[in-house]
This record gives sequence, C-alpha cells and structure tokens, in this order.
Amino acid sequence: MSDCADSPSPGEPAARVLRRFRLVFNAVKTHFQQVEKKAGVGGTQLWALSVIAANPDIGVSGLADALDVHQSTASNLVRVLAGRGLIATARGGVDRRAVQLRLLAAGRAVLRRAPGPYSGVLTEALASLDAETLARIDDDLGLLIARLDADQADAKRPLGSR
Repeated sequence: MSDCADSPSPGEPAARVLRRFRLVFNAVKTHFQQVEKKAGVGGTQLWALSVIAANPDIGVSGLADALDVHQSTASNLVRVLAGRGLIATARGGVDRRAVQLRLLAAGRAVLRRAPGPYSGVLTEALASLDAETLARIDDDLGLLIARLDADQADAKRPLGSR
C-alpha cells in the first residue's frame, strides 16, 4: 500500500492545479481523438498537411520550423505522409538535395474532413492569449519543469506522438 501522506487533499492548491492540467491534457487528447476519427490521421500529421497546403514547395526544415519540432520528427512525418499518398516530395530548385513538399488530392481531402483547428486546440488557445499572460505562464511552467527535471529534448516532441 502506498503512503498518501505526500498527496495533496482535494481542496489544496496543488490538487486544483493538477485538475487544471488534467483538463488541458484531456482537451488536447479529445481533439486528437476527434481528428484521428474524422480525418484518419494524427493531429501532428494534420498540422503538417495544413502547413504544406499553405506553403507549396516548403522543405523539410521549413516544415520543422513551422511545427516547432526537431528536423528528424519532420522527416518522419514526411515519410509517413508521402507513404500514404497525401503529399508529394520532389527534388528541385537550385539545391537538388533539398526536398520540396506539395499536397496531393488525397491530402486535400483529409484537410476537408478534419475538424479544426489544424494546429491543435492547445496551440490555438495559447496563440489567443496576450503577451503578459504568456510570459507569466512561461515563467511558472519553467519553475515546474525544473522541479520535474524534465528532458529538454521533449520540448520538440509533439503531444500525442508517443
């Protein structure tokens, strides 16, 4: 049996904040599930498709920047999306090594049936906050992350990608 002496009681501030984190994570999870059910792709894949649709001929590094993920994560997304026939990859332009990405008809069909927002509910919600609120959240989350001793590499891993 575990010792519950260190667990916060339901009315304590730590318990209230924990419940708020649960609300945030469950809202994100629910959105990802809706995307998967309606569009047949994961949330990060949907976001990638929307970025490629808005930026024809974007490269893998441009996609990684737009999604704020590691370049290897973007490369893996490209491989999956191309393998499913949702995007086309081509080498062109001045640097023949660079891959350019374009949305195919099947990718457009996925976007049409997908629930928005394409970038995800958390990204949209954060983008709607004012700079002062974002700075406060950033500072406070920095304190929490330090207490968790979190792996900083996870900062570039999309939610729901494990």
